[in-house]
Amino acid sequence: MKKLILATLGAATLALSLPAADVLATVNGKQITKETVQRVLNSMGAQTTYDALPDDVKRKVLDQVIEQELLEEKAIKSGIQKDPEYLDALEKLKRKLALDVWMKKQLDSITVTDAEAKRDYEKHKSAFMRPEMVHARHILVKTEAEAKQIIDTLKKTPKSELKAKFEELAKAKSTGPSASRGGDLGTFAREQMVKPFSDAAFSLKAGEFTKEPVKTQFGYHVIYVEEKKAAQTVPFEEVKDRIKESVKMEKFKQKVQSIAKELRSKAKIKIN
Repeated sequence: MKKLILATLGAATLALSLPAADVLATVNGKQITKETVQRVLNSMGAQTTYDALPDDVKRKVLDQVIEQELLEEKAIKSGIQKDPEYLDALEKLKRKLALDVWMKKQLDSITVTDAEAKRDYEKHKSAFMRPEMVHARHILVKTEAEAKQIIDTLKKTPKSELKAKFEELAKAKSTGPSASRGGDLGTFAREQMVKPFSDAAFSLKAGEFTKEPVKTQFGYHVIYVEEKKAAQTVPFEEVKDRIKESVKMEKFKQKVQSIAKELRSKAKIKIN
């Protein structure tokens, strides 16, 4: 009786400690909280939170969780926990869970120092090369004559006003999707654009534009380069955390393989 009173008091204390907004429903005395619903959403692969869902979707999800709770209750009351199939599945689940938790503990026990990460960085430095990049704008038109006319206008524009004029012409004349952004294509590497376009863009210096139309399968381009970035090695500090994670996973793999090899050498194994 004393245990029952303590359990009841514990449940009451827990209920009082939860904000009312976090308790979404009560099913036969059991509270369904936001955390419960969020776990269901996560298990379904949802990339959002319960609070971010529209009201009608929130209700549908909550209804699903309520139905699941009721079905779980029914399953337990049916005595399914004594069923041999249930007991077999439970044993398999316990073994898998034991392995999962053990593996996580092995991974968590591994540390990687900055010095180790730096050695790996130096060893694989070529993998951290950032290619030559260009930040460019373009004006795309259908005919060579139109492109030449735009180039003539740009040639007459003072250098200090060139970028602004290019943006203005792009918005007014370009048929490309970047027209509304003043022809801005952002920063890209050579292989990201078709060859004639890349060859022209990478041949320019920052602040220059093509003096002849550049023909591609899309039409005729006039290209303006805002900025050029030379090929360089990504600094260690920018990739340190990523390298540490990679080295940690490699250490983990080797550790587990070593343990498995040792266990195999001591085990009695018969392969039919």
